[in-house]
Amino acid sequence: MRTPNATNRTMIGKSVTPSKRLAILQHNLCSGGCERMMVNLATEWSQGGIAVDLVLVRREGAYLPLVPPTVRIVDLGARRTFTAIPPLVRYLRRVRPRALLSGLVHINTVALLAKKLAPETRVVISERNTPSVDFRDRQPAARLGYRLAPYLYPGADAIVAVSEGVANDLATFAGLSRDRIYVIRNPVVTRETMTSARQHFAHRWFEPGEPPVIIAAGRLAEAKDYPTLLHAFAKLRAVRRCRLMILGEGELLKNLTELASILGITPDVDFLGFVINPYAVMTRAALLVLSSRWEGSPNVLVEAMACGLPVVSTDCPSGPREILAGGRFGPLVPVGDAEGLAAAMARTLEYPTPHHLLEEASRPYRSDQAASRYLNAMYA
Repeated sequence: MRTPNATNRTMIGKSVTPSKRLAILQHNLCSGGCERMMVNLATEWSQGGIAVDLVLVRREGAYLPLVPPTVRIVDLGARRTFTAIPPLVRYLRRVRPRALLSGLVHINTVALLAKKLAPETRVVISERNTPSVDFRDRQPAARLGYRLAPYLYPGADAIVAVSEGVANDLATFAGLSRDRIYVIRNPVVTRETMTSARQHFAHRWFEPGEPPVIIAAGRLAEAKDYPTLLHAFAKLRAVRRCRLMILGEGELLKNLTELASILGITPDVDFLGFVINPYAVMTRAALLVLSSRWEGSPNVLVEAMACGLPVVSTDCPSGPREILAGGRFGPLVPVGDAEGLAAAMARTLEYPTPHHLLEEASRPYRSDQAASRYLNAMYA
């Protein structure tokens, strides 16, 4: 794993001749699913010989070490998302990339506003969540982005959604023709996924003779509905020995640790925080559970299955039903149903999904396939 340095970092400099250079715009490279997927895309394109700029509002985040030296990091040096518009316009005018890809609604808004002042660059936006419900769980910048979406999104050169459910919801939410929206699966499974999965992960719960470990991964926020997971785990723990690891950071950590204490499960629940290599945990666990109220296309389900880990998920909008083929690759449980989630967890621990089905489910989310489809949108 390489630490970024001056060899792959550039400030906005003198102009270059227009070429097939591609750019990806993100706020930063902090610990989110979108940020990880954008690094995967940039890596895949650069390995294919394409010049790629990773343009960041602020150069920070846990995924910076994962950026390969062949990808240039452009630091806009802005304090806030919307103050990045002037330096972004300068970048587009000087560097003149063939196309710019953005992800997450507030970043999409910035990209489309910058396009009005630098119209020669093709702008492709990607929607990662289910807008009709996601806007309620967002910070002010994202809420403003959602309010502007019906006015700005029609100006995109191409629009990508990460699942059919997201595409359908976005078309209604933003008043777009459904025919305008590409559906491209996330570039989840990379060349490095299984290499990372084989790395050592030290934790006493994974020592021989210990009870099976159930894991969950994602931001500690309302959308993930960890309270339902903790209630479900308490019900399961009452009838069999098992443990729960939760990977992720967020504003609800204190509330969730208090709930675990109230339920009497604290000794068997470990909040690990952000883990840069979750695959090493997945290969040692017995089950992954997604308890979300809403999603876009939850990468963690695909990552787990690629590592051979059975999964249980809520049937939330949007993504799990598509990823799990209506329950063929793992049980789907109604949102907020702790009793049903506990029963599905117990059943899957007893009768795990066969490995060949897990591998089949993860196959459409290979990074090379996604990167190729994104190129069609970028170069169209």
